[in-house]
Amino acid sequence: MAAMAGEARAGPGESRGLRGDRDRDPDTAPVPPQPLQDLTGDGGVRKEQLRPGTGQLVPPSASVAVKYSGYLGNWNNLFCSYGHGKYPKLMKLGKDITLWGLELGLLSMARGEAARFWFSPEYAYGRRGCPPCIPPDTTVLFHVELLDFIDSEECDLFFELSEVQQDTLPLEKVLKVAATEREFGNYFFHKQNFRVAKHRYKRALSVLGHSCSSEAEQSQVNTSKVPLLLNLSLTYLKLECPKRALKYGEKALEMDQGNVKALFRCGQACLCMKEYSKSRDFLTRAQKIQPFNRDINNELKKLERNFLSPFSCLGETLESAASLN
Repeated sequence: MAAMAGEARAGPGESRGLRGDRDRDPDTAPVPPQPLQDLTGDGGVRKEQLRPGTGQLVPPSASVAVKYSGYLGNWNNLFCSYGHGKYPKLMKLGKDITLWGLELGLLSMARGEAARFWFSPEYAYGRRGCPPCIPPDTTVLFHVELLDFIDSEECDLFFELSEVQQDTLPLEKVLKVAATEREFGNYFFHKQNFRVAKHRYKRALSVLGHSCSSEAEQSQVNTSKVPLLLNLSLTYLKLECPKRALKYGEKALEMDQGNVKALFRCGQACLCMKEYSKSRDFLTRAQKIQPFNRDINNELKKLERNFLSPFSCLGETLESAASLN
C-alpha cells in the first residue's frame, strides 16, 4: 500500500509536515467548497464535516480506530487507504499516525464522526513530497471516519515510571490505569483479537499488584480485579484453553463466592474438559442464585443431553434442575 499516512516517511519533516514552511503558498491546490472550518488559522488544515459524532473530542494521547482514504488533486485520485478491513487496529496519535495534518484533523473529531479534510503541503508531505507517489508541494485530500478511541494518557505516564515510583502513586490513579487497560482489552476482545485482549487484561492485573494500606483499599482493588479475572476466563474459553479459563474463574470466586458469572465460566470450562461432575456443581450453584437465567439453564441442558447417561443419578439431578427453565 503506497504512501500511507503512517508510512510515507521521506524524513521527519515530510511525514509530519514542514512546520517552518507555513508562510509558503502552494502553487496549485484543489479548491474545496466553502465555507470550511479552518482548524489551524492559516488555511493549512480545513475541514468539512459529513456526519457529526458523539461525546468528547479525541484527546492528544489517544489511540484511535480510524478509516481513511487519501487523494491527490481531486476525490477520484486515490493514493492511500487504511482501516477498511473488518477490524481496524488501534493507532497511537504521534506514533502510528505521523501525518501532521491528519493528527490535527483527528483531534477535532468525536467518536462516530465522518469528515473530509484538505491538507496543504506544510501539514502533509512538505515541499519535496514523497516520491514517487506524492509530487512536491502537493495539497492532499482525506476522507476520515473515526470509529472509536481510547484515552491512554494515564497509562502512558504510569508505564514510564519505575516500579518504585509506581508504588508511590495514590490508589485512585492506579485504579484508573487498570480500568484503561481493561478498556483496551475489551476493545480487542470485541474485535476477536483474543490474544491481545488477554495481554491487556493481564497487564491490568499486574497494575493492581499495588500494595494496599488498609482493608478498604484492598476491597477496592479486589472489586477491580474480579471483572478482569472474569474477562480472562472468558478469553481463555475463546482461545480453547479451558484449564486456564477455570483457573481465572476460580480466582474470581475466591474474591466473590457468589459471583454467578464466575460460577458459569467455571462450569463451562469443566464441561470443555469433560469434568462433568465439577461442571454440574458449578452450574447448579449458579442456577440456585439465578434460577431463570437462560444461559445457565441451557448449559445444564447441554451437559445432560450430550454427555450424561439417562440412567445415571447425575442425569436425574440435571433433569430436575433444568425443568426450572
